[in-house]
Amino acid sequence: MLVQAYNLRAHGFLLFLLFSCIISTYIHACKQTERSSLLSFASTLSSPPLNWTSLDCCRWKGITCDQDGWVTHLLLPSKGLKGGISPFSLANLTHLTHLNLSHNSLDGSLETQFFLSLNQLEILDLSYNRLFGELPLSLPSSNIRTVDLSSNHFFGAIPSSFFQQASNLTSFNVSNNNFTGYVPSSVCLHSSPSLRLLDFSSNVFSGNLAPGLGKCSKLQVFRAGHNNLSGLFPEDIYNATKLEEIALPLNSLHGAISDRIANLTNLAILDLYFNQLNGELPHNLGKLSKLKLVTLDFNNLEGSLPQSLINCTNLVELHLANNNLEGDISMLDFSRLSQLTKLDLRMNNFTGTIPVALYSCRSLKAIGLSRNHLEGQIQAEMISLKSLSFLCLGNNRFTNLTGAMKILMSCKSLHVLMLDGAFKGEGMPSDDDMVDFDGFQNLRLLSFFNSNLTGQMPVWLSKLKNLEILRLDFNQITGPIPSWLGTMPRLFHIYLSENQFSGEFPKQLCRLPRLVYEPNIASQLDDTSYEFELPIFSSSSFSIFAKQTILQQKMSSVPAMIRLSNNNISGYIPAEIGQLHLLRLLFLDSNTFSGVIPDQISNLKNLEILDLSMNHLSGIIPSSLVSLNFLKEFNVSYNNLEGSIPTGTQLQSFEASAFEGNPKLCGAPLPNKCRPNKDMDVDNKNNKDVENVIPWFYIFAASGFIVGFWGVCGSLVMNKTWRYAYFRFIDNLQDMLLYVM
Repeated sequence: MLVQAYNLRAHGFLLFLLFSCIISTYIHACKQTERSSLLSFASTLSSPPLNWTSLDCCRWKGITCDQDGWVTHLLLPSKGLKGGISPFSLANLTHLTHLNLSHNSLDGSLETQFFLSLNQLEILDLSYNRLFGELPLSLPSSNIRTVDLSSNHFFGAIPSSFFQQASNLTSFNVSNNNFTGYVPSSVCLHSSPSLRLLDFSSNVFSGNLAPGLGKCSKLQVFRAGHNNLSGLFPEDIYNATKLEEIALPLNSLHGAISDRIANLTNLAILDLYFNQLNGELPHNLGKLSKLKLVTLDFNNLEGSLPQSLINCTNLVELHLANNNLEGDISMLDFSRLSQLTKLDLRMNNFTGTIPVALYSCRSLKAIGLSRNHLEGQIQAEMISLKSLSFLCLGNNRFTNLTGAMKILMSCKSLHVLMLDGAFKGEGMPSDDDMVDFDGFQNLRLLSFFNSNLTGQMPVWLSKLKNLEILRLDFNQITGPIPSWLGTMPRLFHIYLSENQFSGEFPKQLCRLPRLVYEPNIASQLDDTSYEFELPIFSSSSFSIFAKQTILQQKMSSVPAMIRLSNNNISGYIPAEIGQLHLLRLLFLDSNTFSGVIPDQISNLKNLEILDLSMNHLSGIIPSSLVSLNFLKEFNVSYNNLEGSIPTGTQLQSFEASAFEGNPKLCGAPLPNKCRPNKDMDVDNKNNKDVENVIPWFYIFAASGFIVGFWGVCGSLVMNKTWRYAYFRFIDNLQDMLLYVM
C-alpha cells in the first residue's frame, strides 16, 4: 500500500511539473499579432534569410520578449538587411523598447507613422544604413534615451518640435548625414538633465550656434565639426561644466577662447582645428589638468604659449600648427609633459632652439617644428627619444646637416624625416662623411626639398631599403641620376626636379620594383594602410597633391611618381619605361631629351599626368597614347613634334597650350589644320610606290653586279691566253698614263 501511495504521489508530481511547463511555455510564447508583424517586416527585406520559422517568435534570433510574451527587443545589426522599413510592419510591436538595425543597407524614409506606433521605445539605432528623407516632427516616445541615426542620407532641418518629448534623452547622434539649417540647441531646453552626448558632425548645418548648450548641465560630449557653422564661439558652452569633449573642427567660428574655459575642469578633448579663432590662448589653460588632446591647427591664434600649459600633465597630443603664435619655445619646461606623444607647432613664428627639455618626453612619437624661426644644431640627446617616428624640422635656420644626419641615423624608429630648407646651402652628406653607415633602416620618407644642397647623390642612400618617398627637388645636386636608384625595393615616389642632374635616364630606373606590375612583388611590398603620425601639409611639401586635399596622413594618398623636371638630362626616353605599370605621374619636362616619344608609354595604363614639354623630342605623337584612359594632364609643348594629333580621343580635351611650340604639329585642339585627306592619300600612295620600287632596284643591281663580275673575271680565270692579253693591256695603259703625266 505504501508503495502504491508513493507511486501515486510521484506521478502526480510529474504531472504537475509537466502542466507547469506547458503553462509557462504558453505564458511566454509571443503574441500572434506580433509574430505576424515580424514576418511582415522580414517579407519586405531582400536579404539573407533570418530563419524565423518556429511558432514561438520569442525564440527567434534577434528577438527578446518579456515574461508576458510581448516583443521588447528587435536587434539585427550587421545582418546584410536590404530594403525599406514599412511603417506598418512594426506597428503592432507596441511594447518594443530596443530597436537596433544598424550596419545594414536599409533604405527609404522614416515616416511619422513609424514613430507614432513605437511609443515605448527607449533605444533606437538605425546608424550606417542608406535611409533618407526628413525627420518626423517629434521623437516617438517620452521614454527614448538613445537615438543614433548617424551615417545615413537624411536631409532637411531638424524640426524644433523634435525634442519636445525628449525628457529622458541621454544620447543623440545624427553625424554624417546631410542635415541643414541651425544646430538645434533647443534640445537642451526640452531634454532631461541626463543628456550626455550630442553629435551633429559631418552635416551641412550653418549659422551661429544658438545659446542653450549651457542648459545641458550633464553634457559630456558635444560634436558639431565639419559643418558650415559661423559666428562667435558660443560663450554659454562654458556653463556645461561636465563637458569632457568639445569637437567643432572644420567650421568658420571666430572670436577668442575665453578664460572661462577653466570652468570645464573635466575637459579631456578640445578639438577646434580649421576655424577662424583668434586672440591668445587662455593663460589659465593649465587648470585643465585632465586635458589629453588639444587640436587648434589652422586658426589665427597669436601670442606665446601660456606657461601654465606645463601643468597639463596628462596631455598626450598638442596640435597648434598654422597659427601666428610666437615666443622662445626653448624657455618652456616640456619635461613635465611625460605622456606627450605628438607635438605639432609647425607654421608659426616661434624662435629659439629645440627645447632641451623636450628630450625628456620619452613617449614622443612625432615632432613638427617646421616653418618657424628656430636655429642652432641638432643635439645628440635626440637619440634618447626611442619611439620617435616622425620628425619635421624644415624651413628653419639650423646648421651642420652632416652632424645632424649622423645623430638622427641612430633613431631606430624614425619613419619620416623632413628637413626641407632647414640647412640652406650646405653640402649633401657624402659617402666619406657617412662612413660605416647603417642607420635609417626603418625610414620611409626622406625630404631635403628646397635646401640648395650641393654635391652628388651619395651611395649611402641606396642602403635605405624601406624608403618609399624621396624628395631632393630644388637643390643644386649635380652628376648623373644613379642607376642604383632602380634597385631600391620599396621606392615609388621620386622627386628630383629643379636640380642640375645630367646624363641619360637610367634604364635601371625602369625596373623599380614598386612600380613594376608583378603580383608577387606587389603582395610583398604593398603597405597602403600606413599612416603618418602627423599630417603632411601640401603648402610646404607635397604641393602636387594640393588639388586633391590639404592634408595627407595616409601613405595611400601619395601617388606613384617620377619627377625629373628642370634638369640637364639628355638622350632618348628609354622604351623600357613602359615596364612601370603602376606609375601615375611622370614629369620629364624642361630637359634635353631627344628622339621620339616611345610607343611603350601607352603601357602605363594608370598614368594620370604626362609632361614631356620643353625638350627636343621629334617624330609623331604615338596614336597608342589614346589608350591612357586615366590621363588628366598632358603636355608635349615646345618640342619638334610633327604630324597630326591623334583624333577621336581625350587628347582633344586638353588645351592647345599643351601642344604649342611644335610648328609641324597639326589638328585639334591646335588652330592649324592638317592637310586635306586627298593630299594625304596621294602622299601615302607615293610612299607605297617608293616602298615597292626600292626592293626590285636592289635585286636588279645585285644581279647585274654578279653577271658582270663573273662574265669578266670568270673568263680570265678559265682562259690562260685571255688572261695574258688582259694583263699586257693593263701594263701598256699604265705606261701611257705615266708618259702623259
